[in-house]
Amino acid sequence: MILRWTAFLLAIGFACSERDSVPSLPVKRQVAEKSFSVDVPKPAFPAAKGPLILVDEGHNNYHTASGRYYGFAELLRRDGYVVEPSTGAFSSTSLHSCSILVISNALNQKNQGGTDKWQLPTPGAFTRQELSIVKRWVKVGGALLLIADHMPFPGAASDLAREFGVIFTNSFAWNQRRDREIIFRRSDNTLSDHAITNGRSREERVDSVATFTGQAFFSAAGASLHSLLIFGDGIYADFPQKAWEFAKTVPDSSVEHWLQGAVLTYGRGRIAIFGEAAMFTTQKAAATHAPMGFNAPAARQNAQFILNVMHWLSRIID
Repeated sequence: MILRWTAFLLAIGFACSERDSVPSLPVKRQVAEKSFSVDVPKPAFPAAKGPLILVDEGHNNYHTASGRYYGFAELLRRDGYVVEPSTGAFSSTSLHSCSILVISNALNQKNQGGTDKWQLPTPGAFTRQELSIVKRWVKVGGALLLIADHMPFPGAASDLAREFGVIFTNSFAWNQRRDREIIFRRSDNTLSDHAITNGRSREERVDSVATFTGQAFFSAAGASLHSLLIFGDGIYADFPQKAWEFAKTVPDSSVEHWLQGAVLTYGRGRIAIFGEAAMFTTQKAAATHAPMGFNAPAARQNAQFILNVMHWLSRIID
């Protein structure tokens, strides 16, 4: 583990002088796209009879079920799940009846309140007691979907990820052109062959998934991650002091073979971890109204991928 981090720090140190940087990029503010919907021809459960999914809204979350994750919540309801918010701190009582806990882009209060607060340091969003409660809940059979987008969100969720052997990087991941979308494809092995990408039938098979910036992560020594979204050649991570500000002194590194999506089992529980949030919902850019999520043309299979992830967490597929 120490050797891996040493190599990583050396890599970003050398990379600073190898790539062109720009002083700053425009902040991509998004709003929910509530008019876009996807049909679910074969729901996994009768309407409102499926497992209870709690979407975390108690940790200054940038995405909530009634806000930017509206599209995510509605897609799951069409599949028969019951989706409700979790508005307080995690406790054994609050998680008792929950089948799947979704945590997307939690923040510490220090970094909450607008993008001008998205700067280092980025302290954790969860108390030590909450980390222990969630870890124990997963170990005895709970299912966790943990999502942390680009900096500062990985910093806020890194303690929770580390509980399960995953190392988040407080970064921005993209190609050299800094395109908004990164496409993972089965054909070039950046999208893995897995029960999730294969689904329950040929109709549910997924061959491509689009993400929108996000971060890169990797596994700690000894962790047994099953990779889903694997960065290919030409993908880099920037490590700014403040979100969307990329001076020439900002460290960066190639993250080829690092991950933006993976799953693992922990005790009797299951965990899905992703380094990008927009891929799970329907949004549009506030300024340009450009789609950003599974409403985007490049993300036509994202909705099925989301359902497959939830079916794996629900043990419908193995």
